[in-house]
Amino acid sequence: MKKYFAIVAMVAACTFGMTPSVMAQDEVADTAATELVDSAEAVVDSVEAEAPAVAEEPVAPVEEEQGLHKTLKTKFIEGDAGFMSLVAIALVLGLAFCIERVIYLSLAQVNTRKFLEALKGKVEANKLAEAIDFCAGTRGPVAQVSKKAMQCLASDDQNDIATIERTINTEAEVQGAYLEENCSWITLFIAMAPSLGFLGTVIGMVQAFDDIERAGDISPTVVAGGMKVALITTIFGIIVALVLQVFYNYILSRIEALNSNMEETAMSLLDMCVKSPKCKK
Repeated sequence: MKKYFAIVAMVAACTFGMTPSVMAQDEVADTAATELVDSAEAVVDSVEAEAPAVAEEPVAPVEEEQGLHKTLKTKFIEGDAGFMSLVAIALVLGLAFCIERVIYLSLAQVNTRKFLEALKGKVEANKLAEAIDFCAGTRGPVAQVSKKAMQCLASDDQNDIATIERTINTEAEVQGAYLEENCSWITLFIAMAPSLGFLGTVIGMVQAFDDIERAGDISPTVVAGGMKVALITTIFGIIVALVLQVFYNYILSRIEALNSNMEETAMSLLDMCVKSPKCKK
């Protein structure tokens, strides 16, 4: 029995003897951790105080960085990409015809006064073969009209002034038709683009009424979707028509200038032919 009491006493002594040491170690650890946290907070505060400008710089929102191309793309999709594709096709085809006409008319433009002076010198020298070759080697409707006139003057049965005048007028009409070629397609797409936009407006309104019928309520949220489609398609259709109209008016101005040059050329050609000894009066 004494032996058991002795064992219990030793265990109790060890337990109570270790407790103060463990508690002391815990207090030391807590003190060290507290000091470490305080030092870390002091470092962070010093960094923030040294660099306040970096932290206060405003960050630009991502939406403001979107360019015009992305904005148009977003609106294009919001306006029903399937239907808006028709408006885009009208724009692409209309611009294709406009570019073709602009290139053709630019190549057809020549220095009319310089050309007529060179041609007049050859006619006065009675070098009609050289005059025909000179006209054939020059591009544009003015040169083609002059070529027909020189061919008539050089012939033996069509060199009277009446035939020459009739040939000049006929060739001028043919060349004028060439100048106006494909312009009807441009006017078609100018009329088609806003019509497609208005068609999109009608379709958007129908969608809005369908949404109202399904929801059974006339609320702005229900109507907004269809109305948005309607307005976007109308806007894009009008923009396409305006762009094509600008190109079309420029093309018309170039055609009018070339027609004026042909009229001036016709009068000069008749005067040359009348003064030529080869012409039958």
